[in-house]
Amino acid sequence: MSYGVYIPKYRIRVDEIARVWAHGEDVSEGLKVFEKAVPDVDEDSATIAVEAARAAVLRSNLDPRRIGAIYVGSESHPYAVKPTGTIVGEAIGTSSKFTAADFEFACKAGTAAVQACLGLVASNLIDLGLAIGTDVSQGAPGDALEYTAAAGGAAYIIGSKDLIAEIEAIFSFTTDTPDFWRREGMPYPEHGGRFTGEPAYYKHVASAALGLMEKMGSSPEDYDFAVFHQPNGKFPPRVARKLGFTAEQIAPGLVVPWIGNTYSGATLIGLAATLDQALPGQRIFVTSFGSGAGSDAFSIEVTDRIDEIRQNAPLVRDFIAGAKYLDYAMYAKHKGKLRL
Repeated sequence: MSYGVYIPKYRIRVDEIARVWAHGEDVSEGLKVFEKAVPDVDEDSATIAVEAARAAVLRSNLDPRRIGAIYVGSESHPYAVKPTGTIVGEAIGTSSKFTAADFEFACKAGTAAVQACLGLVASNLIDLGLAIGTDVSQGAPGDALEYTAAAGGAAYIIGSKDLIAEIEAIFSFTTDTPDFWRREGMPYPEHGGRFTGEPAYYKHVASAALGLMEKMGSSPEDYDFAVFHQPNGKFPPRVARKLGFTAEQIAPGLVVPWIGNTYSGATLIGLAATLDQALPGQRIFVTSFGSGAGSDAFSIEVTDRIDEIRQNAPLVRDFIAGAKYLDYAMYAKHKGKLRL
């Protein structure tokens, strides 16, 4: 139906973080991430969700009172007890006649929200659903996560009419794989280091992707584009090659080198960047990943309506351009790493 994105304008170069913690070592080349988005001092996952939702409403020029469900996926909801979805609904002018819930499943909470909205719409229980993936992701000072953990979000309005893209099929793969976690009250997550690659990321992404293609009887050659969850710049190209997708198919959606890993927003921002340039009739293969662990795969076909509404709201490249750069001290202030 529609989509919208918001990425903060502030950035920190990965080499600046390495200057402080890694004695200037060239970390960026190894990660294939060169800079990451940083929230302003008054931005959090809720404000990012609101801006992305406003862009989605603006792009399609629809009445937000038609929205019957708002699901917000995030690892960094501003309240432990107080939904983010109600804030979004109030800010974009919905009626009070909607259901809302906050989702958590590490970095795939946003795609889980899409699936929930899709089910309600397909069941004719609601007219439109709003699914959002948003994060101001956390990484402890000096930890490997700090080089990539970024801020940003994307919102998708799911409906059954006036579609800009049709979700043809979905497939999920989930196991109890504790590669990444954060206990209640802990400010920063912990992770299993290289364990997050295998058997976490690669196993789940590949299993969901292969499961969807088997379900549909499709192959990588049937798609014009592919988007895989992007925790860094190395993992998506590697899993794409393993599955038979080409570098050209994933290039439009691979934005992590310039904005970092936006966690729950990462896959959905990659999809948005792809929709920004996809043509009617082209097909997009999407697979998310969330630690803990699971992946959601989608087969999507773009419709003629994409050309009518694409330019009605900012594109992903508009957010990437015009960045303002911070040194580590200002970055630490923005992220609240300095505590009394």
